[in-house]
Amino acid sequence: MTAPVTSRSGHGFLRYLVRRLAITLGLLLGTTVIGFGLVQLAPGDPVAANLSDAALGNPELVAAFEERWGLDQPLPLQYLTYVGNLVQGDLGVSQQTGRPILDELLDYVPATMELALPTLVLSLVISIGLGLLAAVRHGRAADQAIRVFSLTGLSTPPFWLALLVLYLFFYVLGLSPSGGRLSPRYSPPEHVTGIYTLDALLQGDLMLAWDAAQHAALPILVLTLVTVATLTRFVRSALLEVLRKDYILAARAKGMPGRVVLGKHLLRAGLLPILTIAGLTFASLLAGTVLVESIFSWPGLGQYAYESATALDRSAILGASLFIAAVYLGVNLVVDLLYGLADPRVRLT
Repeated sequence: MTAPVTSRSGHGFLRYLVRRLAITLGLLLGTTVIGFGLVQLAPGDPVAANLSDAALGNPELVAAFEERWGLDQPLPLQYLTYVGNLVQGDLGVSQQTGRPILDELLDYVPATMELALPTLVLSLVISIGLGLLAAVRHGRAADQAIRVFSLTGLSTPPFWLALLVLYLFFYVLGLSPSGGRLSPRYSPPEHVTGIYTLDALLQGDLMLAWDAAQHAALPILVLTLVTVATLTRFVRSALLEVLRKDYILAARAKGMPGRVVLGKHLLRAGLLPILTIAGLTFASLLAGTVLVESIFSWPGLGQYAYESATALDRSAILGASLFIAAVYLGVNLVVDLLYGLADPRVRLT
């Protein structure tokens, strides 16, 4: 993620934004081409994956299924039909459920957001604190301990950590529910954002909000531990590089207070690479974490993509792939725009 250094005029920024949006749309179109091609190359027959053995023995039912989902058409025509519908906001219909893909994404994405947003906030706060401490105490006991923690986190498979956390807090200590988004005695809150905790608070049901928060706590804990291990290592490296700069040494030599050196000079100078890795981390969290969601029975985007791939639901696979691509491209654009706010030397046109 890089941002050009040019004029700060409003017209220049608008030109930059329009150009980036055009590039983003082009990349999304390329994503549809690649995704459509890979779906066709995937092993397995979508007809066999979606029809029973009895139905497969009936040529009329097979022909009706292929006609219903356009599988009897040439591949170029299938792609053009898909893109034509996509331009109109139609992502297709799921072969598994018969529901529009857009409606299904609106159900699954908020569940992933309920984990991704708290995970990102907690991970940034913890990793920036640990990375700053490790950089300032470079080579000392605190730095060594933080490096061991980061290496341990990076070496631990997320699914194993999820199983361990679930076993400890649910089976041994009995402090947490086993999985899902709500306990059986509760019904989902009225849909506003799709994030159960927030929606329950908006309707004033504190007990429902507490139950939803308890169910989200363990997946968030696992994702935070894994994310902090990665971010801390990166933050430490970024801040160590800044610490070696001449202006940091000069500020210290002038007797400037340590908190001013750390806050005004060190953190601000190291903010750009931190923004980059934070943006990519958020996009990765939004893309879904299949294993963690599976272990905690969390109906998020990763689980949806996995189930769609298992059933060879082509429309669902393409819809999930397009959304994930849009997330990465959107986060990329937002981070580039934030560069201009974080560093006055960076100007966008």
